[in-house]
Amino acid sequence: MSDVRHVLVLPDRDAAEEVVEALGERFGVVEEPQLVRDALAGEDDAEDAQWLVVLRDEAGRLDAGELDRFAGEWDGWREEP
Repeated sequence: MSDVRHVLVLPDRDAAEEVVEALGERFGVVEEPQLVRDALAGEDDAEDAQWLVVLRDEAGRLDAGELDRFAGEWDGWREEP
């Protein structure tokens, strides 16, 4: 198995938490994705932080384009890890 990961970048924590919930419903993701706060360089204010949703896809069954469109529903995108 490969160690494929997808990283979805979201504008705030609320959006990231909603995405985590919706991943199971939309894509059948059963393993809990990892939420990571990604503060912009030099910024301490949570308002200026993006949130990352990192999910493993060892089976390679998730389509990158579909994930990008999915994240776009919350004004986010899929980043190449």
